[in-house]
Amino acid sequence: MTNRDGTDAGPPARSPSPGERQAMVERLSAHFARDAISATELERRLDIAYAARTPGELVALERDLPPLQRETRPVAPAPRPSTSVDPSRPAQKSDLIVSVWGTTERKGSWVPPRTLTAVSVMGGTDLDFRQAAFATVEVSVRLFALMGGVHIVVPPGVRVEWGGLALMGGVTMPEPSTPPARDAPVIRISGLVCMGGVDIVERLPGESARDARKRLRMARKARRGQLP
Repeated sequence: MTNRDGTDAGPPARSPSPGERQAMVERLSAHFARDAISATELERRLDIAYAARTPGELVALERDLPPLQRETRPVAPAPRPSTSVDPSRPAQKSDLIVSVWGTTERKGSWVPPRTLTAVSVMGGTDLDFRQAAFATVEVSVRLFALMGGVHIVVPPGVRVEWGGLALMGGVTMPEPSTPPARDAPVIRISGLVCMGGVDIVERLPGESARDARKRLRMARKARRGQLP
């Protein structure tokens, strides 16, 4: 290949390999974990990494960042927890939670019943399934929220389905970081929400809301940047 003046321009610049892109994504993630860049800046640099046309464009992404220590390994996605079903555990057929002018919680290590009914009237109900021991494949959660709120936390790998009705209220469904397995537990949520709200989120055990947002953001980036 020659330039217009007849001189040799050399071989055309090659495109970064999928491995080089992935390595840079992991290095940028490590910088983010060390608070060297903000979440907004991480997103910007990841966009550039996935669109880079030469290896030099990738290298430039961390040229202004402090060097990573040699023992620092790239930040890998959190391992998918194994949320399994153990039919040998005794489980109640049904249970009732009533919250009036107050808050009722179910969290920690507990066995969800086959059907759980939660009534919230000008109160709140918190259901945390992250450490729950599922004894049945399907758990039915029936809600009635009148000027009240229901907050539900599920671990990754659990399928959540909503089939209720919201009147002058709202329902927020979780964004799964990983697709659930075929044999994963299913939480079917139904009922009526009137002038209230149902907030369903995905978190790992012990994970804060902020860390969960970071993990889901990284999962979106990984899905969007998958290369052949």
